[in-house]
Amino acid sequence: MLVFAERTRHMTASAIREILKVVSQPGMISLAGGIPAPESFPIHLMPRLTEAVLSRYGASALQYGTTEGFGPLRENLSVLLKTMHIDADADDILVTSGSQGLLDMIGMILISEGDAIAVESPTYLGALQAFRPYAPRFVTMESDDEGLIPEALEETLQRTKIKFIYLVPTFQNPSGRTLPFARRLEIARLIRKYDVVLVEDDPYSALRYQGTDVPSIKSLAPEKVVYAGTFSKVFSPGLRIGYCAAPKPIQQWLVVAKQGIDLHTSTFCQALAAEYIVGGHMTRHLPRIIDLYHPRQTAMLAALSRHMPDGYHWTRPEGGMFVWLQGPCGIDTEKLNEQTIARNVAFVPGKFFFADPDQGAHAMRLNFTNSDETTLEKAVAILADAARTASDPTEC
Repeated sequence: MLVFAERTRHMTASAIREILKVVSQPGMISLAGGIPAPESFPIHLMPRLTEAVLSRYGASALQYGTTEGFGPLRENLSVLLKTMHIDADADDILVTSGSQGLLDMIGMILISEGDAIAVESPTYLGALQAFRPYAPRFVTMESDDEGLIPEALEETLQRTKIKFIYLVPTFQNPSGRTLPFARRLEIARLIRKYDVVLVEDDPYSALRYQGTDVPSIKSLAPEKVVYAGTFSKVFSPGLRIGYCAAPKPIQQWLVVAKQGIDLHTSTFCQALAAEYIVGGHMTRHLPRIIDLYHPRQTAMLAALSRHMPDGYHWTRPEGGMFVWLQGPCGIDTEKLNEQTIARNVAFVPGKFFFADPDQGAHAMRLNFTNSDETTLEKAVAILADAARTASDPTEC
């Protein structure tokens, strides 16, 4: 008889992946996944990049590689991070199989059963899913329209022995919120004061449509922060190229963990990413991605203003991929999603982004990057029509 490991009790299927299975049918408008638009992929560059990789690196691009990552990519990532005021040499960088793979490795090396992990409320569903098999205890911290409240972080650190903090400070998934600089300074001060590690997940900061860049927390407290980046939003998610810069003791253990998980990330995909940077292609292509997404975000926000009934409010991010919408008392967005799916529109109910399953019933995450403006207008009109009859004041 097959007996599964005890940790499988803490493992669940990804809610978003399960929703995407449902909405993959023809005619469905999906506002659910955090999926880049296929039009954003630099397909026109791929033959040139492939030719450059094979010409420059030959058979070595198809060979096993070092666990730490492909040397030329790490060197170019070092240069890229320095433009963001993150002082990381090539040897300080680990290339991972997407940032999701990194989150699993962080859980593997840092979490013992029962450890307290501090997270925002709401927070990234994929992080909860990556950490849960290691049986931590999630401690949620209060947020507002500007993200994590530093006073809530300090109260948490005073009250509980926290193993590490997990944040998405810029265009947060799911809320789209961005921590202002003053809060980042205070958070950097607090993690130094209380000697605690912070995992800074940064997949979206390059997707800024307005406003000015905000320095990373890693640049403010480098010795206390594990910084995670990815090529999924600025190149191709299918290549599965993520990377991190971590304090040396953590970095060393991440390498050991990765050796046992996958030996190394695809050499060929890493070489493509290296050529994408060194050839100046990323610098030239990123504005095209922004020019594609910005009108879509504008269209969604305008459609929400036109169509949503009273009692609903939503974030207005300066970038990223998501809008976080909260409904009135009595709304159950999981039931609402069932109604809109029947009308060929899907989103992600908010409850899946909370460590406490009893929270988030009145919220939802909407993605705008994977649909054009006309489609977004149609989808929001259908969502609003369903929302008008969905709330039940008697439940308030």
